[in-house]
Amino acid sequence: MKEMIVRSLGKSLVLATGLMLSASPLVVAEVAAQEVFGEVDKTAEVNVSFEAAEDGAPIVAGEQVKVSGRGFRPSQTVTLNYGATALTQQALTANAEGEISGNFTLPANAAVGTHPIVVMTGAPYHATIAELKVSPNIPLLNQNAFEIETATPVRGLYQTAYSAKNNVLFAASAIGRPPVKQSEIVKIDADTMEVLARATPAAAPQRQGRDGTMQDGGVFAVYAVDVDDSKDTLWTTNTRQNTVAVYRQSDLALVKQFDEGTVNHARDVRVDEALGKAYVSATFTPEVVVFDTATNTEAKRITIPSGKRREEFGVASLSLDEAAHKLYVAGLGTSEVAVIDTNTDEVLNVFPVPGARDTIGISHDPQTGRIFVASQGSDNLVVLDGNSGTVIADTPVGAGALNVVFDPATRHAYVANRGANTITVTDADGKIVANLGDGREQNISGRRAEVGRPSFLAAIL
Repeated sequence: MKEMIVRSLGKSLVLATGLMLSASPLVVAEVAAQEVFGEVDKTAEVNVSFEAAEDGAPIVAGEQVKVSGRGFRPSQTVTLNYGATALTQQALTANAEGEISGNFTLPANAAVGTHPIVVMTGAPYHATIAELKVSPNIPLLNQNAFEIETATPVRGLYQTAYSAKNNVLFAASAIGRPPVKQSEIVKIDADTMEVLARATPAAAPQRQGRDGTMQDGGVFAVYAVDVDDSKDTLWTTNTRQNTVAVYRQSDLALVKQFDEGTVNHARDVRVDEALGKAYVSATFTPEVVVFDTATNTEAKRITIPSGKRREEFGVASLSLDEAAHKLYVAGLGTSEVAVIDTNTDEVLNVFPVPGARDTIGISHDPQTGRIFVASQGSDNLVVLDGNSGTVIADTPVGAGALNVVFDPATRHAYVANRGANTITVTDADGKIVANLGDGREQNISGRRAEVGRPSFLAAIL
């Protein structure tokens, strides 16, 4: 029996299939002898990056890797080493613009993780480290246990929120870079996926262009949403203008547009209806901004201290447990998570997330208090004990693990892997039970994962 339906708002992406190159062993590059302690390049500002041979695909074991670099001197030789092993057959030579390019094939048994690659130049000598991330290649699994339905209510979807009172989904959309001129809030029937209403945000103030002239400011584009059924309102974040706005659920009329600069790079919003508070994450800062939902005014700012010396906790996603009066916060800057008491708005705990890099998505199990953390820099899901911070599981899930949501009804966590174009399903202990997608040619590309309503998942494409 199929236990649930996975709904996806948007359409699956068709990825171009690039040329698959045969694997070959790593070889020693032919490098000219260099004078020991010779001339040193004191002004070098080089940059080397790696990408998969197939455009947009993650780097995985056994596949070819493209190398590109800039900032070298014309005709300068460059070698790439993993320890004492050269990665290319010959040293790369910079062109007239100081750029290099090349490729090599990863071993089939290359370990998942971020590997330091030593970049060395010929005279004048310079050496630096470039990072190469090898992502897990998780095969599709147990797809027949789920039914996947798609709908395309609007382009450029980001987050969704479900109103239990009205049985509708609200979706936020935004397209393009600043000044964003195309953005909508869409109201959707949760059963039929029919669009019931849509609204365009208000015009944003003019902005100063690079040439110093004043330019069109676009609109107050919406990115995150959450509902307040007790007041028939909808809270949204306007990330580009560093602020938030409140709309009416019934007709999507604007109730209040807060001023630009109210919340730095406002990302997530979570509404605690019982306490009359809306919590908004000020991304890249250690602050969560609290709003009074009765008066629609800013109430306070919570500053989260990092447990790491001389580092700053940079907030990202939020997960709210109204019954337990706890707010869980992902720390993007330090790979930590924080737990806040929503009664007092005091920070209860700050836990490190061992094995995680760039923690960005967070959810929790209200039954056990476990914390689920998705990390895009390490491609994994880490499950923590909510009381002690002890690691319960560290599960590789797929490239670019961007967000996670735990569904208490099915006892499953769902991780949206943006780079792998999959949604990985785990049990409450972090064990993979399914990996959803249609392969390389037509995959689910989850930018966000939200529970639309009990036992329903909305994956934003």
